[in-house]
Amino acid sequence: MSGMFGGNAKRIVCMWFPRLASDRILRAQPIDAPFALTIRQNNTERLHCLDVRAEGAGLHRGMNLTDARAFCPDLLTRPARPDLDARFLAALRRWAMRWCPWVGREGADGLVLDVTGSAHLWGGEAAMLDDMRARAARAGLTLRLGLGDTRGAAWAFAHYGRDDGDGLSALPVAALRLEAGTVTALQRLGLRSIGDLAATARAPLARRFGPEVLFRLDQALGAAPEAISPEAEPPHYGVRQTFPEPIGLVADVMAATARLLKVLCDKLHAQEAGARRLVLTLRRVDRGSQQVELRLAAAMRDAQRILPLFERGVSEVEAGFGIDMMRLEASVVEPLPVRQTGLAPARDAPDRLSDLITRIGTRIGLENVLRLLPAESHIPERSFIVAPAAYSAPESGWANPRPRPLQLFPPEPITGTGHRPPARFRWRRMALSTARATGPERIAPEWWLDDENWHSGLRDYWQVETHQGRRLWLFHTPQNPGWFVHGEFA
Repeated sequence: MSGMFGGNAKRIVCMWFPRLASDRILRAQPIDAPFALTIRQNNTERLHCLDVRAEGAGLHRGMNLTDARAFCPDLLTRPARPDLDARFLAALRRWAMRWCPWVGREGADGLVLDVTGSAHLWGGEAAMLDDMRARAARAGLTLRLGLGDTRGAAWAFAHYGRDDGDGLSALPVAALRLEAGTVTALQRLGLRSIGDLAATARAPLARRFGPEVLFRLDQALGAAPEAISPEAEPPHYGVRQTFPEPIGLVADVMAATARLLKVLCDKLHAQEAGARRLVLTLRRVDRGSQQVELRLAAAMRDAQRILPLFERGVSEVEAGFGIDMMRLEASVVEPLPVRQTGLAPARDAPDRLSDLITRIGTRIGLENVLRLLPAESHIPERSFIVAPAAYSAPESGWANPRPRPLQLFPPEPITGTGHRPPARFRWRRMALSTARATGPERIAPEWWLDDENWHSGLRDYWQVETHQGRRLWLFHTPQNPGWFVHGEFA
């Protein structure tokens, strides 16, 4: 490139992983057959990422899965997971920082490295590229490299040319990262290579295609700057403290925990985050360690609220000959934006409820503290779901305008005839008489679901107040005549 278009002090490497998604799967579980990942587009399953065998069988990205199986009957597929691919690429970005500290993402399957001034540490540019290839091959990754004076040139060499930084003018115009329609239009005009485009008058190109074509060309040639923006490392929510003399009393450990919590909560506040899980590690002088884990029912960063929740776990720690180091880490963090408070701030009901759930959860487990949430169903048994209170938000209430009993249990048969509630009946060994009945409310089964409890068909529900003080929810089944008690009101 420098021989044709002039030199530049910068040196950029583009690392392209053309089989990033499939390599991620095959590294963990090798498959001895053609393999591809699929993704659903416009109600059609299409190939998303293919391994070498699948490409050798004539398959290609974007191909209809049905057609692909016709070409290659032994093709094995899995659904694509773009979210996991993005996490894998983030891990590769950290891995690539061994060659230089300035590493950014290049699309969904590539990285860009500013290796200016770093190549000599590896014995030169050629040795550095060889090291990249060798390490990627050992990791089971398909890697194509491009080295150039600009980011655009490095991308072009990685995707369409060689990695030695030579021959940019001979590469196709698609190497300039242009839209497919623009590439086709340029080819129809006879502009098939970057050299052809660079030798053409700029004004007609700008009038016909707008500024994008010339801007991409200038980026590749170095006439227009293109920054590399490395991702900032995520904040680390961990603090530690060492002691000149070992400590062992619960009061001393809690005092140290309070100091660590103050520093940690300040970090969380600066990032507008809250901790959901805290791990307190206590290292003893004999190099043994113990951990106190605290799982919170809601994201918190208030040290005064969190500290008392550690008392139970700290009191159970065996200090041995003493503790010489403590470390506190927020292992699970959630966003917690700043809230507007009044002139006399006070803890509101949700905060008190979260503290209560946390205290109970430390004894029986947060998963065992449950709450009822409304569900979209008119069937009484399906009108609610049970969810852990710590991992769900309370909702305003049920949308059904009809009152529902406080207690709901499996239907219990009673004696009765006719379409109105019986005047007298026995239920749970009690003789009851009807004082007032309100209804009926007809509920039909959800025909699209197979529910054995509703095989009897329609139900006519009645609210029945008895002279004995019981308020029951009764229903009658017209198709198979019978009366049942399904719940009791408060």
